[in-house]
Amino acid sequence: MTVLSRTMTMLNGEPKDLSEYQGSVVLIVNTASNCGFTYQYEGLESLYAEYKDRGLVILGFPCNQFGKQEPGSAADIGAFCQKNYGVTFPMFSKIDVNGDDSAPLYQDLKAAAPGLMGTKAIKWNFTKFLVNRDGQVVERYAPTSKPESLKADIEKALA
Repeated sequence: MTVLSRTMTMLNGEPKDLSEYQGSVVLIVNTASNCGFTYQYEGLESLYAEYKDRGLVILGFPCNQFGKQEPGSAADIGAFCQKNYGVTFPMFSKIDVNGDDSAPLYQDLKAAAPGLMGTKAIKWNFTKFLVNRDGQVVERYAPTSKPESLKADIEKALA
């Protein structure tokens, strides 16, 4: 099974079948507007601009589970991302990534790529998952991994 077999809600409220991204290399990131790692939006947008024509898609999933760092509405989140970072990659509506209400997509991602010591929980905002063209998770990255540090893995997945 591919992790791209889910339908998720876009920031604008429209449903999006993630299977539309099958055949692309996908970087899935849980995001927040008021986090110490929020600056990573800039690096993510830079990666997207550099590699989208070769098949990279970045999917942002705002999450308010870590220090309440994403308190805004969908409109607030969209405006923030556009105004401050010029985000053009797809952004989805706010979700939970841990706990009983964890989005099924994140349940799939955590099962496919556990963290350190086999832990399934997402530790913080800006945890990243790299998904290959077949819809399989190939790598999980810590929030501290800067987007630019993923270039070699992205290039390998795109090849």
